Amino acid sequence: MEINFLFTIIILLASVIIHEVAHGYSAYMLGDPTAKHAGRLTLNPLAHIDLMGSIIVPLLAFMSAGFMFGWAKPVPYNPYNLSNQKWGSAIVAVAGPASNILVAIIFGLLIRFSIFSGIGNTIFLEAAQMVVLLNLVLAVFNLVPIPPLDGSKILFTLLPYRYIEFRQIMERYSILLIIFFIFFLWKLILPIVFFLYWVITGLSFF
Repeated sequence: MEINFLFTIIILLASVIIHEVAHGYSAYMLGDPTAKHAGRLTLNPLAHIDLMGSIIVPLLAFMSAGFMFGWAKPVPYNPYNLSNQKWGSAIVAVAGPASNILVAIIFGLLIRFSIFSGIGNTIFLEAAQMVVLLNLVLAVFNLVPIPPLDGSKILFTLLPYRYIEFRQIMERYSILLIIFFIFFLWKLILPIVFFLYWVITGLSFF
């Protein structure tokens, strides 16, 4: 897909912002106003941009690998304010990846309609495909059960309390686990991403 750096970083920023706002709104709906009071329930990029995750990392990834990945500043929330103390944290965690999957489905349907109708614009189709791909990467990667990714919060909600030491160990070495995953296990999620991409768009990524 031939699409320039500017379009790609705009798509990435919009996707990670939607992801974080979804966390904040889900927490707000469950009774926690922390994100609202912090001014984070907004799509304004200035409230969410993280210098390292939103600019430096995407730029380096694009220049070195031709692909882009990044993140926004995490939206704060207080789990003790949630009305559902048992499942609240998991619901808030799921909201982020779910929002990315929803965006991917919407643009995937637009791609299918454009191709089916025969009125698809090449530039639009390339941009829409990148929207689907980046949102699927964000969703699948964030569901990996390594702290502080969303998947870990879902896992820890499901685990019985007797595994608290396991959780503490994972949280203690979270940075090392993330680095190890990115360098050595990243390719494990790509088949999942490409399969979902095919299911949603009807197109093969290659």
